[in-house]
Amino acid sequence: MNHPDSIRINKAISDSGYCSRRKADNLIEAGQVTINGKVATLGDRAMPGDDIRVKGKSIQQKENLVYIALNKPVGITCTTDRRIPGNVVDFINHEERIFHVGRLDKPSEGLLLMTNDGDIVNKILRAGNRHEKEYVVRVNRPITDEFIKRMGNGIPILDTVTKKCEVEQMSRFVFRIVLVQGLNRQIRRMCEYLEYEVVSLKRTRIMNIELGKLKTGEWRDLTSEEVRGLQNAVSDSSNVPQAEREKSTGGRRRRKN
Repeated sequence: MNHPDSIRINKAISDSGYCSRRKADNLIEAGQVTINGKVATLGDRAMPGDDIRVKGKSIQQKENLVYIALNKPVGITCTTDRRIPGNVVDFINHEERIFHVGRLDKPSEGLLLMTNDGDIVNKILRAGNRHEKEYVVRVNRPITDEFIKRMGNGIPILDTVTKKCEVEQMSRFVFRIVLVQGLNRQIRRMCEYLEYEVVSLKRTRIMNIELGKLKTGEWRDLTSEEVRGLQNAVSDSSNVPQAEREKSTGGRRRRKN
């Protein structure tokens, strides 16, 4: 089954403005197209952030790079598959072809980064890069000191134990947590293990990017200072191919909460 965020390689080339789909097919047949360093074949599919090159040159238009911070509402799905109602691409309706950096579950809200800079996406998503993501979470019953301690020291989920993280109680039912990993529905699973249910979950920060006063459903362009901060944060990212990354996590796709 094809991943819902993937598109045919000829469409990816066409969407970039490089050439038509028919011309892209000709280039693919001639062996002049690569995806992440491997020669593409007709029918191959590409994921957002993949490094697609024609005749050795990236199809990414560097002069039109877009970096956006969105306050994603509950109910919007992080997918580039426009056949899915409520997909984030149609929600923003940007003139450039942009895609989300990581994920935020449909029932969750808050900060989501979107861009057309595939290079920075790959660097952010690579394994081993301890990039902080901060969340504010409301649960269904009073928080205890024991809950905060156990959440911070690691919880056994998905055949592993979560990394130690910063957790702080904000009120009787609300806590703040800073993660440096992105397991599938991680915060929800951690709470469930301790017999708590997440009532609401909002991401408020990704690395140096703060949600701030951005209203629900609104988006803004990142400032040049924020973009530089992102680039500096991932400048030493290790070149870990996606296949190796998935192998190291047991083949599971890693998603943000």
